[in-house]
Amino acid sequence: MKLLSRSLLAVSALALSAAAPAMAKTFVYCSEASPEGFDPAPYTSGTTFDASAHPVFNGLVEFKPGTTEVEPGLAESWDVSEDGTVYTFHLRPGAKWQSNDIFTPTRDVTADDVIFSFERQGDAANPWHEYIPGITYEYYTAMEMPELVKSVEKVDDLTVKVTLTHSEAPFIANLAMPFMSIVSKEYADTLAAAGNKEDFNNKPIGTGPFKFVAYQKDAVIRYQKNADYWGDAPKIDDLIFAITTDASVRLQKLKAGECHLMPYPSPADIEQIKADPNLKLDEMPGLNVAYLAYNTTVEPFDKPEVRKALNQAINKEAIIDAVFQGAGQVAKNPIPPTMWSYNDAIVDDVYDPEAAKAALEAAGVKDLSMEIWAMPVQRPYMPNARRTAELMQSDLAKVGVKAEIVSYEWGEYLKKSMEEGRKGAVIMGWTGDNGDPDNFLSVLLSCASAQGGGANRAFWCNQEFSDLLTQAKQNSDVEERTKLYEQAQVIFKEQAPWDTLAHSTQFVPMRANVTGFTMSPLGDFTFEHVDLTE
Repeated sequence: MKLLSRSLLAVSALALSAAAPAMAKTFVYCSEASPEGFDPAPYTSGTTFDASAHPVFNGLVEFKPGTTEVEPGLAESWDVSEDGTVYTFHLRPGAKWQSNDIFTPTRDVTADDVIFSFERQGDAANPWHEYIPGITYEYYTAMEMPELVKSVEKVDDLTVKVTLTHSEAPFIANLAMPFMSIVSKEYADTLAAAGNKEDFNNKPIGTGPFKFVAYQKDAVIRYQKNADYWGDAPKIDDLIFAITTDASVRLQKLKAGECHLMPYPSPADIEQIKADPNLKLDEMPGLNVAYLAYNTTVEPFDKPEVRKALNQAINKEAIIDAVFQGAGQVAKNPIPPTMWSYNDAIVDDVYDPEAAKAALEAAGVKDLSMEIWAMPVQRPYMPNARRTAELMQSDLAKVGVKAEIVSYEWGEYLKKSMEEGRKGAVIMGWTGDNGDPDNFLSVLLSCASAQGGGANRAFWCNQEFSDLLTQAKQNSDVEERTKLYEQAQVIFKEQAPWDTLAHSTQFVPMRANVTGFTMSPLGDFTFEHVDLTE
C-alpha cells in the first residue's frame, strides 16, 4: 500500500493548493463510509457505493450530469419495437476495457459482455451468480428483472437484442442505474481459470473515466485517469477517496485543505460553511426518504393497527428539529414531494400519544418490547440515526413500549436487517436512482422485493399494492401511471409498513477552487468533469 501512503502524504504536503502546471492534479474526496465492494451489481447502500463504483464503470446508457435524463453510454444508440418489448442496442466501437496487474484485455467491449452482465444476475444457474457466498442482487430481484427479461441475444459483436416479456416504461432509465453497469466477461473468465473469483469484487475492471488502483480497507481508495477512456478525458489525473466517517472530521479536513469535496455535512455546520470564504456550498431538495420499517411478519407488527399506533406515538416534528435541524421536512409518503405522482391528498398519522396508547390497548398489546435498529453511518437521508432512535425510544416509553436500540457495522447492518425473523423496526432510507416512482415503490415495498434477495425491509407483501405497481410499469402514459401510483400510496398509508420519517435537503460543501462538479438529484458523486483552479 506504499502508493496510497505516498499519494496522501503528497496531498497533505501541498495542502491541496495549486500545483505547478506540469504536475499531476490530485483530487481528494472525503467519503463518509467504506464501500461494501466494487462489483456494481449486488449492492444497494446508496451513494457510498455509487461514488466508489462510478469512476470505473459505464452502463449501456448513462444519466446526464445533474439530471434524471438518460444519454448514450456504451450503447451509441438503441431501437425499440412498436410494442415496446424488443430493444436493440448498438454498442460503441472501440470502448476499451481497463487492465490491472492480473489481467490484460485482448478485446474491446462486445455483445458477450452485455449478455454476461444480464445473465450473471438473472440466472441462478450461472457460475457467476453467487461467486461470493451469500451474495444477492437486490435491485435485479426487486425490480422483477428475472421475470421481465425474456432473452438477451447477440446479433453481432456490436449489436445486442434484449427481448422483454412485456413493455416496461422505466426500462431504459433502469439500465442507467449502477447495478446494470457492464462488466467484462473476459476478466471473469480469467479470474475463474485462476481460481480468484473474489477479485472481481476487489479489483474492478471497467471502461469508465478512471481506473481502480488500490483500496486500503476503511482508509483510502485510489484511482487514476483512464488514458483509454472513450469519452471526454477527465481533467484531474488522480482521484483519492479518503474515507472519513465522522462529519465533523470531514469538515475539518475540508477547511484545512486536506480534501476538496465532502458529502453529508452535519446540519449544525451549514452556516459556518456558508461563512467560510475558502468554501462554497451546493444544495438542492433531496430525492429521498428516511423511514422506520417494521417487520410485518412478526407479531404484533403484523397488524396494521399496531403499526399505525406506533406511528402516532413518534413525534416526527421533534426529529426534524433535533436531528435535521431544519434541513428537511416530515415525510408522509414513501416517495418525496419533488417526484411526479406524489399523492399530496394523503393524510399523515398524527402525533398523538394518548390515541396511540388507546389503540395499542384496543389491539390487545401490553408490555411491548421491541428493537429499533439505528445505522452506524450518516446517510444522505439521515444525519444521525442514533439520535433519531433515542428520540423514538423516549416517545415510545410514554405509551408503555420499551425500545432497545441496536446497531451493527454498516455492511452487517444492511445484511442483518434483511434477515427473516428480525425483531422490531429498522431505520433505513432511500435516495432515488432514476427519478421514477417505481424505483422507490417496487424496489422497497413490492411483494417481489419482500422475497429473498430483495430490499423490502418491512417484508411487507400486499398483492393489491403490487398489482398497481405492475400495471403502472406496463403503461407508458404518465397520466395513467400517476393515477395508479397515487392509489398505491393510499394503500401504503392504510397498511403502514413504515413510519415515514423525513425528506432531507442535500448539501455538498467543497473548496472554492473546485469547478465542474454537478450536484445530482440522484445523490451521485461523479468526478470526470471536476477541475481545480489555481
